[in-house]
Amino acid sequence: MAKGQERSSNWLVVPQAAQALDQMKFEIAQELGIQIPADGYMGFIASRDNGAIGGNITRRLVQMAEQQLAGQTGMTR
Repeated sequence: MAKGQERSSNWLVVPQAAQALDQMKFEIAQELGIQIPADGYMGFIASRDNGAIGGNITRRLVQMAEQQLAGQTGMTR
């Protein structure tokens, strides 16, 4: 697939979260010692590295959700 073209069917439920998710991606990549190209194109990064970034993003988002849910009292079903 050519640079700049995406076939991803992934979409954000809250589009305003895109910038925060990108920031999280760069922070996690830096923590893992993975260099993301300045243009943001991830196609030349090893699948293992991309998976590590995505896995850490998921782990962090789940942790954030758990903390938010734990802080709520009187939840109803």
